[in-house]
Amino acid sequence: MHAHHRAKASHLSMHFQRFILLFSFTMMSSLAAYDLLDPNGSINIIWDIMSWKPDGYLATVRISNLQMYRQIRSPGWTIGWTWANKEVIWSMVGAQAIDRGDCSNFKTNIPHSCETSPAIVDLLPGSVPQNQQLPNCCKGGVLGSWGQRDKAATVSWFQVSVGHSGTSRKTVKVPKGFYLLGPGAGYACSSAVVVPPSVFLSADGRRKTRAMMTWTVTCTYSPTLASKNPNCCVSLSSFYNPMITPCSTCACGRKDKHNCTKRDSEISTLLKPNLVMDGETQLLQCTQHMCPIQVHWHFKVNYKKHWRVKISITNFNYWLNYSHWNLVVQHPNLNNVTLVYNFTYKLLPYHSTSDTGVFYGVKEGNELLMEAENVQSEMIFGKDEKEFTLDQGWVFPRKVYFNGDECLMPPPNSYPFLPKSPNPIHPLLFAAALLLVLLAFCSFWCNSKIESQKTQRKGPQLLR
Repeated sequence: MHAHHRAKASHLSMHFQRFILLFSFTMMSSLAAYDLLDPNGSINIIWDIMSWKPDGYLATVRISNLQMYRQIRSPGWTIGWTWANKEVIWSMVGAQAIDRGDCSNFKTNIPHSCETSPAIVDLLPGSVPQNQQLPNCCKGGVLGSWGQRDKAATVSWFQVSVGHSGTSRKTVKVPKGFYLLGPGAGYACSSAVVVPPSVFLSADGRRKTRAMMTWTVTCTYSPTLASKNPNCCVSLSSFYNPMITPCSTCACGRKDKHNCTKRDSEISTLLKPNLVMDGETQLLQCTQHMCPIQVHWHFKVNYKKHWRVKISITNFNYWLNYSHWNLVVQHPNLNNVTLVYNFTYKLLPYHSTSDTGVFYGVKEGNELLMEAENVQSEMIFGKDEKEFTLDQGWVFPRKVYFNGDECLMPPPNSYPFLPKSPNPIHPLLFAAALLLVLLAFCSFWCNSKIESQKTQRKGPQLLR
């Protein structure tokens, strides 16, 4: 009887352990795609069936970037899914399938794509006449961030005619396995969820029309899915200390350490004409940190009621221009910024402590080009006497993000220290210094002993 209870308890314990493992994995997976600085940020795919066809339907697909500071840069987004049955794409407007697939079963009226898992990309600007374009189509897949002024830049549309499908709400099957590349990996997408049909207003706002059927997909960003290594690093300096705290050695990994370029003269031979850039390959300048982007924070002036900081952003990636970049900074005094030069600045409104701000390039001259040295800005903070201090690295940022990627900060014990406070000494250096002091003392003591003995020997001779 006792053995039976022990076996039952062991069985329950095993199930409990499995539950804990599954729960932990689920929590870790969900947390991996959760951004504390942008908790509501996501990319939403809205699929509206606008009309039914004899063998399928005509749908409009909207891709909306609701992320405050993370954008989709060139070469743009790619979305894909797997058809539930044997659907085909008869035609597309505003986008195209990368592969037509095997359409050998069709003798006439060849579909645009017969792939069971099509991958869709945006059309390039200027590839379609203006009078044949959908609203917000044909941007090369580039999407701006929601925090920027131009909201139209955050949306992309295309139209797709689907065949060999259901022809009503009851018979149509929702695609599965949605994914988003933006342009590389990093996004995890939910399953498609059928929602109440979308409502559209006419141009004059006096008439409403509804979609026949609507489903949505939500894709969230995870830095761990995007890359194991950071894509940017932070260096620090201050007016009160000549020491510059550089980016950590190999801050962005060693993968390109042997493929970097040392001289600008090499670039023209490496960048061949008509070279296709896939958005993932990097051609980096050889640096000790091996990062595409370096952000430098310099504490410039300490006024009586204000303090001043200079920010520099340098592009070491010869492969890519950053034309619509943004910089996110966490610092407890960002709610008291009084003046910002060159950059557009705004606080992230949902942050409870108001300690997170976003900087944007404000004009074309602030594009972070691969040929440019860097872009710079200065900002002046109002000083709260109760909070402001030069101790413990308070004047330096807590976290820095470039285009949504967190930059690697240097270790805190390497920050520029105040002249009045001694630089922290490594234990080995302290031991070496102590040994040198002991050796010097021993040498002095030994020499004194020898001199004393010599004096004692000479004393009697002098008396004679």
